[in-house]
Amino acid sequence: MFPGIEIFGLDLYIVLIMVGIIGALVSLRYLSDKMNIDVKLYNFVLLVAVIAILVGYGSAVLFQSYYNYQATGEWDWKAGATFYGGLIGGALGFFAVYFGVGHFKFKESKVHITQLFKVCNAAIASVVVAHAFGRIGCLFAGCCYGKESDSWLATRQFIHGEWVSVLPVQLYEALFLFAFFAVMLYLLVKKQNEYNLSIYLIGYGVWRFLIEYLRGDDERGETIVKIFSPSQFTALIMIVLGVALIFIYKYWLKDFLDKFQTKVEVQPQTQQE
Repeated sequence: MFPGIEIFGLDLYIVLIMVGIIGALVSLRYLSDKMNIDVKLYNFVLLVAVIAILVGYGSAVLFQSYYNYQATGEWDWKAGATFYGGLIGGALGFFAVYFGVGHFKFKESKVHITQLFKVCNAAIASVVVAHAFGRIGCLFAGCCYGKESDSWLATRQFIHGEWVSVLPVQLYEALFLFAFFAVMLYLLVKKQNEYNLSIYLIGYGVWRFLIEYLRGDDERGETIVKIFSPSQFTALIMIVLGVALIFIYKYWLKDFLDKFQTKVEVQPQTQQE
């Protein structure tokens, strides 16, 4: 939207991505305090989060390159990055390190398991605020744009080397994500909600599925279901996972974690006797 504008040699897209990451880390710190997450676990999660960000970025670039390959037949590693790729790669990297290293670091307390859902609920809210700033970055970069339109809702954006009047879906999504973050924050801090991860998967999945109908950047490949874009297909998977997770947590996982915590707390007493 504003090509050529830089801050300390960085374009606005990169600046907004950095602001988003800082916002996510601040959010994670705040929620960790409010949700009484173990201090040592928080410090560990902070380190794991940094690793996940790096892995997620690489995955985001890989996904976008694959989309570009489907559209043009060529791999382009400079084509940009896609959010879903970053989310999937970042999540896999996070849990791999979280459980792999956490097994040895918290071998006695097992706090990384007993407070797993607290960490997940705080982390996903932090992802939302980072994503919101990232979408504003997309608006400035002229990517992830909407359909061409002459309505009063449209804005002129610099796309593929020319100014075009399109729907600013990046701004719509940023506003939605900021509002979504506020709701998640309220539910976590005021209501001690235990289903924040499911709320995210369902809520963002529904939003992303619908907003895709306003997107104008169609060069993102296809899925096995031709009537849906890759993002819509992924959104449907997110919705199904979110609903499934509610039942899994309510009818099995919550009880399992409670019993596991009791077992961990009893073991030291048994050893002392």
